[in-house]
Amino acid sequence: MTFLLHGRLAPALAVLALSAASLAGCQKADDAAFGQRVHAYLVAHPEVLREAGDKLAENDRVAATKASTDAIARFRGQLEHDPRDFVANPNGKITVVEFFDYRCGYCKLAAPEVVKLIDENPDVRFVFKEFPIFGEVSDTAAKVALTREAKTKGVQLYQALMSEKALDDAALDRHLAEVGVDPALARKNAEHPLIERQILDTHALAENLKIEGTPAFIIGDTMIPGADIAALKAAIAGAKGGPAAKSTS
Repeated sequence: MTFLLHGRLAPALAVLALSAASLAGCQKADDAAFGQRVHAYLVAHPEVLREAGDKLAENDRVAATKASTDAIARFRGQLEHDPRDFVANPNGKITVVEFFDYRCGYCKLAAPEVVKLIDENPDVRFVFKEFPIFGEVSDTAAKVALTREAKTKGVQLYQALMSEKALDDAALDRHLAEVGVDPALARKNAEHPLIERQILDTHALAENLKIEGTPAFIIGDTMIPGADIAALKAAIAGAKGGPAAKSTS
């Protein structure tokens, strides 16, 4: 019985197989023709490619902005209220966070404007995130700046180290002495494991926020990469109730 059934079904199955093969052949032919028409259209209208590229870039920008905003919200406490960080204008109601390196050229360009903003905006807290990424001297300077004695000199030391065109060990010690910090004591205390832990935590935080360079500023939900002081000023004005600031990430 089984053999007979298979015998009767075989021709039908063969017809179905041939039909499927023919259909597949038609689809391939149609696909080829469609591809040719698309190619011809794009050659005749290349601006479509630009529009598609612009749309893709815009979609990527929107996605990156959302990811940045979500990450900032997730790590808000660590960003703005880590008791280990030096904070200028600690009683301010608005907070700006800066990730920086004392040997970063763009950080040096931004530093005088940052100091000016601190002086002109006593209602804005400035949180300094030591984020050394330019080698051993950067690492040493960051650790020294995080010692208790160096923190008492805060903005003064930040300004002094940023003013040095090519910071090295000798210049670091000279600036420490000039602001009233014993270089030998600061270097000794900079070796404390808790300071190393803070540097590592800041690097981990930067990684979570997709910060790959310096300087980087954060205010509210806005990430401002680079030494874009105009954007920083606009963000501060927006936070104070002026024109709304937009994320530039």
